[in-house]
Amino acid sequence: ETLTKHKEPVRLGSGLGDRTELSVDAMDRGVAAIRRCAEMARGFDAQVRAVATSAVREASNSSDFVARVLAEAGVAVEVISGVEEARLIQLGVLQALPVFDKRFLLVDVGGGSTEVLVGEGTEVLFARSHKLGAIRMTRDFFTGDQVRQTQVDACRKLISARLAAAAHEAAPLLDGVQVAVACSGTAETLVAMGIARSGRELPGEMNGQQVSRKAVSRIIGDLAAAPTTEARSRIPGIDSSRADILLGGALVLEGVCRAFGVKHLTFSDYALREGVLLDAFARRRSAAMHHLSDLRRASVMHLLETCDDDPAHAVRVARHALALFDLLAPRLGLEEADLELLEAAALLANVGLSISHSAHHKHSYYVIRNSERLTGFTDHEKELIALVARYHRKSAPSEAKHPEFAALEAGERARVRAMAAILRVAIALDRNHDGGVAGVELVAGTGPAGGDGGPAGPVLVLHPAEPGRELELELFSAADRVRMLEECLGERIRFALG
Repeated sequence: ETLTKHKEPVRLGSGLGDRTELSVDAMDRGVAAIRRCAEMARGFDAQVRAVATSAVREASNSSDFVARVLAEAGVAVEVISGVEEARLIQLGVLQALPVFDKRFLLVDVGGGSTEVLVGEGTEVLFARSHKLGAIRMTRDFFTGDQVRQTQVDACRKLISARLAAAAHEAAPLLDGVQVAVACSGTAETLVAMGIARSGRELPGEMNGQQVSRKAVSRIIGDLAAAPTTEARSRIPGIDSSRADILLGGALVLEGVCRAFGVKHLTFSDYALREGVLLDAFARRRSAAMHHLSDLRRASVMHLLETCDDDPAHAVRVARHALALFDLLAPRLGLEEADLELLEAAALLANVGLSISHSAHHKHSYYVIRNSERLTGFTDHEKELIALVARYHRKSAPSEAKHPEFAALEAGERARVRAMAAILRVAIALDRNHDGGVAGVELVAGTGPAGGDGGPAGPVLVLHPAEPGRELELELFSAADRVRMLEECLGERIRFALG
């Protein structure tokens, strides 16, 4: 049951100015809108989840905006990548249209970016985000009231050029596409205008309605021919609040249709908002299951199998890391949400080997941070995963030497350090790469911890997979790699054979 809906057109992207910074005015509008939405949600005792897309992720001062929203509205904003945005839109569309058993192409034209995705069910076969949007095209080509054909031609040429590489890459998948779906405001307005242009009455429900590529091109002609924005706002079927930016958005949608061979588009009333909601439900379920959600794990395993020659070792390391997490998380100040991040980092710690063995931990950071295959995680979660993987060997995290680590908040730095410390020991437990350790157990220490006669710390007991195995290398390696974990715990740790 939907308790309430609320929408405010803020147009953060219109405050980008030179496209490097959000203006103060734009941030003011955004913060105020989020505050109102959050207050409304809390009135229903609802949890609040907020995501930011193109305008914020491209702004050099995005962190300032995120900080303001947290301070002034009490809402933590997740800045998501374009590919993650496409995936979330896909989740929404699957609830609105009967396309779950079909291969479909999805296009969402926003203000600053356009997402194009080819999917089957919840599987993402292809996804790209393009810096093409209604506000962006309007700002670049249509700043005045009157529109010249040369402006339209120039805009079409740029859109075609920016889509060409992605269309070529997706071409092998397009023959199997059974339906093309468009969503969000630009598409809805064009569908309504297409219906009105044909002389039909607008339906009460737009979900599932269609518009042809030819109709979109004719609507572009109508918009370009109108002498002023006011005149455009009077075209039948148009949403007058979009009259000033619709031409740019329509040209992008037309360009996608041309590049990807789409003749008809079906409108989905569900898009990013509904996808975020469904993803939040899925995350709550997966947290209860105590492991990576199916979607996240699938994307992690895909990257692992592509970049790591020994995925079985990575799976064993992840199993040991999760066991150590269960034993030590309360002592380390780690929370349930950290479990998925640690598991992903453990599985992907060695993906940097695909670039070079030398300094492969640093290459792992780069691969994880920049991979478009790692879907289901926010941009910030990918940063945390990448850092944990980066610190699985060699130097410990350093605020003075590592700017990416220093950029984190103090609490996040402590979490990354603790998870990396766990990962170092987990890797040691499979030092032979043969699964010699079946499990690990925590035992409270008794007696002196070492030669200094101090109090005993915890003992981690290693249980061999085969009776009689001594685990000499694993015990030695664990003791050699435990220092950072001891520093995090403030205790000495010993290892014993079970």
